[in-house]
Amino acid sequence: MNLLEKSKAIKNHEITALDNLEKFSQIIMSKNPDINAFLEINQEKALARAKEIDNRIKNGEKVGKLAGMVIGIKSNINVEDFTISAASRTLENYLGSYDATVIERIKKEDGIIIGMTNMDEFAAGSSTETSYYGPTNNPAALGHIPGGSSGGSAAAIAARMCDLTLGSDTGGSIRNPASHCGVIGFKPTYGAVSRQGLLDLSMSLDQIGPFARDTTGIAMMLDTIAGPDNNECTSIDWEVPNFCELLDESPDDVLKGMKVGVVKQFQDVSDENIVNIVEDSIDKMGQMGAQIVELSFEYIDLCLPTYYLINYVEFFSATRKYDGRKYGHSIEEVCGEEVLRRIHMGSYISQQEFSGKYYKKALQARSLIRKEINKLLNGVDIIVGPTVPKLPHKIGNTLEPMEMYAYDVLTVIANLAGIPAASMKAGEVEGIPVGLQIQAKTLDDAKIVQAMNAFEKLS
Repeated sequence: MNLLEKSKAIKNHEITALDNLEKFSQIIMSKNPDINAFLEINQEKALARAKEIDNRIKNGEKVGKLAGMVIGIKSNINVEDFTISAASRTLENYLGSYDATVIERIKKEDGIIIGMTNMDEFAAGSSTETSYYGPTNNPAALGHIPGGSSGGSAAAIAARMCDLTLGSDTGGSIRNPASHCGVIGFKPTYGAVSRQGLLDLSMSLDQIGPFARDTTGIAMMLDTIAGPDNNECTSIDWEVPNFCELLDESPDDVLKGMKVGVVKQFQDVSDENIVNIVEDSIDKMGQMGAQIVELSFEYIDLCLPTYYLINYVEFFSATRKYDGRKYGHSIEEVCGEEVLRRIHMGSYISQQEFSGKYYKKALQARSLIRKEINKLLNGVDIIVGPTVPKLPHKIGNTLEPMEMYAYDVLTVIANLAGIPAASMKAGEVEGIPVGLQIQAKTLDDAKIVQAMNAFEKLS
């Protein structure tokens, strides 16, 4: 039963919101001690919400499109009366005093917020090992990292602890864990979904987006959270498509004649086993009538240094408010090694004597990368390839910083360019999921949903 079918069943009294919540509560109770996907659960509040929704349905009152859906939220997105720790000791006692815009919209559509999910501390990481509350285990490959920084949100979906989750994506933080955990993760166009209420890692790169087990869940959440927000300065005033209506299209209609770009360099930097699985997926699209177009992206080596230079400076700026006076502890006194590294690097790079040498050069490189990827996208409908170039390492196998950063080489491009991108499962290597990344032009989010839905029906 997909989420549209479940939603219909709840509204038709075939199952109740309370039944749905209690099923997930039992799974969380059983699995979370080992998986560590959730940092906080508010069962009492969720129960009250489920009962209220069931009563309204029973009385024939109108309910929202997410009525009865159980949802987890990454711990850097504000939810009133939940602990918004960003998985850091810095904010271990910080209670959300308001709802982020995306949370307001979820509640308006009668979604049930069950709890806050684990993540890399302040979203600084690609493995969910830097959390102050301990690492999250990958339910699809136990003993391995789930990816990051939204690892808890991806793991909660993979372990079937809830219907939907939200994460944030700075350089792949939704798509990376979606790939490793074998679920779908969607990073919308920058500004297509409000970022109001998000604790920034990097203001010009961050974007909130959903996780789900199938495309129907992604479409339902995008229909809920996408759209302009007058309270958020980066929000785009755009005409939001009806994503759920796109799900009725047949794979033949979607894929026949669709131009699918394949970038040689994306495959060159990826492990051979991953490339083989991705190529099988591309072949399936071709067999269904898609036109496969070979592309070349010459700036692959620029992407990681450009991304991290910008990330360091913007993160340093964002953390200056965590001085211990208003929010929790002073961040430098209690944070982990990776957060401290980024603070120090950002402080160094942003000094007047070095800004022109590093940060301004990075902004120039970003413009070049954006121009080049948009040039490629102007000739195709979507670009497909590996999401992550290598398989997840085992928890506790310490990697050097540059080794860890290398997980992001294929995902940072979408953030630097502000384009939409998603990851869905393409297959497995020795039981470990491998993701297929799909990217499209700015505000062509619907094309990604169409392509994912078509590919899902083919699989």
